[in-house]
Amino acid sequence: MAFELPKLPYAYDALEPHIDARTMEIHHTKHHNGYTTKLNGAIAGTDLEGKEILDILSNLDISNGAVRNNGGGFYNHSLFWEVMSPNGGGSPSGALAAAIDEAFGSFDAFKEKFSAAAGTRFGSGWAWLCVQKGGKVEVCSTPNQDNPIMPGTGCDGHPILGLDVWEHAYYLNYQNRRPDYVSAFFNVINWDKVSENYESGK
Repeated sequence: MAFELPKLPYAYDALEPHIDARTMEIHHTKHHNGYTTKLNGAIAGTDLEGKEILDILSNLDISNGAVRNNGGGFYNHSLFWEVMSPNGGGSPSGALAAAIDEAFGSFDAFKEKFSAAAGTRFGSGWAWLCVQKGGKVEVCSTPNQDNPIMPGTGCDGHPILGLDVWEHAYYLNYQNRRPDYVSAFFNVINWDKVSENYESGK
């Protein structure tokens, strides 16, 4: 079965003023849709056709640029939409909060490290919060549409929170002010969903 563009769990304008409606609409209907279509084209008629996206990415031949870029783009954006909410913001609780405190010392220290990963990623890419088996968390970043599931990215663990720092994710509203966009992202994080990802990934 071909991959399908997932529907957003909220309206395009639901994350305003932090992320504007026009950016959300273009990002979802043009960029994510494009990755989805091109991924289907790249795997059609191959032994990857019919496999789950996690299976494809975890066993990826990274020399296969079409699957690497479009498979990553499909997965990364699918996670991105889910970890945001118009009722987001605040801070995590429970086991995830404890894991963050253990790994970084405090939630504020985590925010600093995550913001640095997003802000210092040269060019296009993503910042991630990942969970390892056993429940330890770490922050890392990857270029382009790479993600921690792919072999050889230098990130250890399963992504539970991701921030898109490609210019198409923020330029209409923030222009070159990436740090402002990163700061605004914390106002829309759906920590309940991230905690759910944490529990299923550890």
